[in-house]
Amino acid sequence: MHIRTRFAPSPTGFIHLGNLRSALYPWAFARHNQGDFILRIEDTDVERSSQEAVDVILEGMAWLGLDVDEGPIYQMQRIDRYRELIQKLVDSGLAYPCYMSEDELNRLRDQQMENKEKPRYNGLWRPEPGKTLPPIPNGIDPVIRFKNPIGGSVIWDDAVKGRIEISNDELDDLVIARPDGTPTYNFCVVVDDLDMRITHVIRGDDHVNNTPRQINIMAALGGAMPVYAHLPTVLNDAGEKMSKRNGAMSVRDYQKAGYLPEAILNYLARLGWSHGDAEIFTKEQFVNWFDLASLGRSPAQHNPEKLLWLNHQYIQQTDPEVLAQLSKPFAQQLGINTERGPNFTQVVSLLKDRANTLIEIAQGATLFYSPAPQLTQEQIAQNIPTEIVPALTDLIEVLKTAESNKESYSAAFKQVLSKHQIKMPALAMPVRYALFATTQTPAIDSVLVVLGKDEVIERLSKVLL
Repeated sequence: MHIRTRFAPSPTGFIHLGNLRSALYPWAFARHNQGDFILRIEDTDVERSSQEAVDVILEGMAWLGLDVDEGPIYQMQRIDRYRELIQKLVDSGLAYPCYMSEDELNRLRDQQMENKEKPRYNGLWRPEPGKTLPPIPNGIDPVIRFKNPIGGSVIWDDAVKGRIEISNDELDDLVIARPDGTPTYNFCVVVDDLDMRITHVIRGDDHVNNTPRQINIMAALGGAMPVYAHLPTVLNDAGEKMSKRNGAMSVRDYQKAGYLPEAILNYLARLGWSHGDAEIFTKEQFVNWFDLASLGRSPAQHNPEKLLWLNHQYIQQTDPEVLAQLSKPFAQQLGINTERGPNFTQVVSLLKDRANTLIEIAQGATLFYSPAPQLTQEQIAQNIPTEIVPALTDLIEVLKTAESNKESYSAAFKQVLSKHQIKMPALAMPVRYALFATTQTPAIDSVLVVLGKDEVIERLSKVLL
């Protein structure tokens, strides 16, 4: 079998991590099996669909590197195909027009709920042998309903949930076309999966209730049932289903917050799938390891702290030159001109081990691109003790002849510390303050390398005037 999977989002809102996981797993399954991955935009909800939402979907997938083999394919461009098959079902007696008005349907549902019955269509307009249908009312455009089988069950072996059986008596006759002729979601999905030869439908378990209806429609159209794998829900950190209403962040939010796509992909992969004890792995490893048998059955819990930790790990592992290019836009947003002043790659290399996000790298970089601090005599007196001034003076002299590298600067500090019989913090803290007006900086010898010897000597000399 040539594997073909799909991701079929509805462009009616922003795309969050739970949505993206529904793209990641079918993508990985297709890649693992040298199959095809199709992107389908389910845009038949014309009032709520937007091009902006489509753009966010495409940008998010491109950012994560989820390449597609076919698509995006838009359902609205396939309307004629859906109408053709709806008419085919009507002509063959497998679908029929229903003239029940919305008011009638609402009254029926209210009565059923009052009787503590399951709200469902009662089959009033369903043609049966020997049955006389009501007179066709004036002024009502009919919906088209699928003639669901009576009796028996719909059974499938879900690749995640196991064997599922739903009685056909639980299913009423589904509307497959609205009064204006627009096809409905459940019908379009089936036609698309058949036409696109989808072999595996990997999607969220909120679609489980749709599946028996879709299987019946598929059988009526003469198609073979694909393998279904329904993924457990992704819960937010409060234990609620992840959604915009519950504070979920969009993909764009994570980009703007300075997360790396590799970290997001790694994190998403572990939201419902595992490979032994592996926590950190490459995209290539994930594809190589991925199979449906390793998908979990329990809801996955979003953990922002775990995601931040993963992002930190990936920042630490990223080449400084690559990281510098990724961090530049964030630095520029803070007004940093990375073309003037210290070498930005050196700055990033110095900061990356402490940073959780690209924003934190940019924020740390402001230290090196800000003008030399204009310290008052009061500030100098409070932060640079008089007794340390002789050691600071000697440090300046030693630095003048030192080579411009970390080892030489470290040796310069040791020489002065030994001469004056003091410990490193006693000298390093005043040096930090003289250079930046703060005592919170990375390792002082590395800071000197990045700032440059001439600039260091100039700033230190100012506090001794």
